[in-house]
Amino acid sequence: MEKKENIRQLAVEMVMEITQGREYSHILIRNVLDKYAYLPSFDRAFLKKVTEGTIERQITIDYILNRFSKVPASKMKPFIRSLMRTSVYQIMYLDKVPDSAVCNEAVKLAAKRGFGSLKGFVNGVLRTIVRNKDDIPYPDKTENPIAAFSVLYSMPETITEILVKQYGIETAEQILKGYFTERPVCVRVSQKLSEAQKEELLANWERLGITVKAHPWLPYAYELTQSGNIKNDENFTKGHYAIQDISSMLVCEIAGIRENDYILDVCSAPGGKALHACDKLNGNGVVDARDVSDNKVQLILENKKRLHADSLQVKLWDARIKDESVINKADVLLMDIPCSGLGIMGRKPEIRYRLTEKAFAELAVLQKEIADTVWEYVKPGGTLIYSTCTLRKEENEQMVSYLMKQYGFTLESLNPYLPEGLHNDDTKKGYLTLLPTESSDGFFMARLKRNIK
Repeated sequence: MEKKENIRQLAVEMVMEITQGREYSHILIRNVLDKYAYLPSFDRAFLKKVTEGTIERQITIDYILNRFSKVPASKMKPFIRSLMRTSVYQIMYLDKVPDSAVCNEAVKLAAKRGFGSLKGFVNGVLRTIVRNKDDIPYPDKTENPIAAFSVLYSMPETITEILVKQYGIETAEQILKGYFTERPVCVRVSQKLSEAQKEELLANWERLGITVKAHPWLPYAYELTQSGNIKNDENFTKGHYAIQDISSMLVCEIAGIRENDYILDVCSAPGGKALHACDKLNGNGVVDARDVSDNKVQLILENKKRLHADSLQVKLWDARIKDESVINKADVLLMDIPCSGLGIMGRKPEIRYRLTEKAFAELAVLQKEIADTVWEYVKPGGTLIYSTCTLRKEENEQMVSYLMKQYGFTLESLNPYLPEGLHNDDTKKGYLTLLPTESSDGFFMARLKRNIK
């Protein structure tokens, strides 16, 4: 696997797996990199970059292919389509890879996989793109912003239209650009660590060549760059820190968790918020984390063991099924429901190609089913934290309004729990929308109090 053409072949096969809907990119890439851990770091980085980048830029790539190929990308054979896409990605977006090498290796790969008769086609189209790559005409943003944004930012027009309608043209473009922003790895340092242990942790990261930056929003959050595979770090395996986006950390901040609380997390996997809640309980209280599948429950249990979260109870439970034993019991209910994921497309780019009107409709039904079931777990006067990793108002503000009107909840200001830099008119009302940037994923959260009748 050390030859470049084999690394490229692996990338082509991974892209094919992802685009055919058989796997999510972050899971497949992680599994393949684990399998080929012996590869040089340069090859591993190249493989990850090409696979992620090709998926992320797929619409733009197909637009380019369709301008220079008599056979539309949609009509190409699956392997050839993935081969052409990964090759165009390298030509258009990787400056350090010689264009001639990309073309030559693509031709070799086509022949190797039994497509010798298409060598001329592959070579001709790619070399034509190389000659014209600096003069490709793209749609004009002023004439048709939705069509232009779709091509320029590789986003289906249906999603582009949603963003433009809900946020306006300027903010929509800001969001689309945000998906391409490279983010550092964000980690949450355990609040159980002493100051000496924390200082040693920071010093060890620096010894490993990791660039460390304190996140401006929370004192226990850090951004790590040039971090490599930090899951091999001894401090990670000991549970001294967890990989968690800052947006997810803020959910536990606005919950106002106090020692001796009973906290119920109904859609918990992989357990980041539940484990953070355990940290805040400091050993006094209970976090009841639940999810619908055994695989998800096992993932929570693995993280519980690594982080030594003794306050965490883990159960296999479908959030749509009422649990009479916890009605009126939760001091805090964490309701991070399944959603369309528009806020995390920077990390899971294939989401954009799988969202359809049918998918949105099915999500709406599921979200209501969960809301109709779990609201009653909050004790009168208790707190419900509603959160999603999407940007659609139908799944965010409108669901909050539904809970308020249907079940007697009232929004409470987030300002007492958030850093001042995040305060705005919305946080004063009781909710926060984070757009995808270098600082965080796109996210929505709201704090609601159950009314005492």
